[in-house]
Amino acid sequence: MPKTNLKVFLVEDDPTLVEMYKVKFTESGFDLTVSGNGSEGLEIALKQPFDIILLDIILPGMDGFAILQELKKNAKTKATPVVMMSNLGQEADISRRKELGANDYLVKASFTPSQVVEKILSIVGKP
Repeated sequence: MPKTNLKVFLVEDDPTLVEMYKVKFTESGFDLTVSGNGSEGLEIALKQPFDIILLDIILPGMDGFAILQELKKNAKTKATPVVMMSNLGQEADISRRKELGANDYLVKASFTPSQVVEKILSIVGKP
């Protein structure tokens, strides 16, 4: 697959999922950065520009909703698309991501890595 050069930041603490996404995203030509810790993830997101951020909700250090709030308050990151990813599919979580400004909410168990790639491309508008 041709290199898309999309800079994707994945904040996820499940090593199995990280490995699975790493393989698919690399195969799709994405430039991937990964963090398994919420506090570290926020620090990285504020330091370097990304085309999109994929954010788990339940993380060590700081949860995904707190990270999203900080990203949307910061002038450097407020326009960066953010997709919340969790196995929590409760309506309250979905509503909260909308209130806080995330572009989408994916229930991890319902999406294959290929479908996540398609979702990323549809959000950032690249073929």
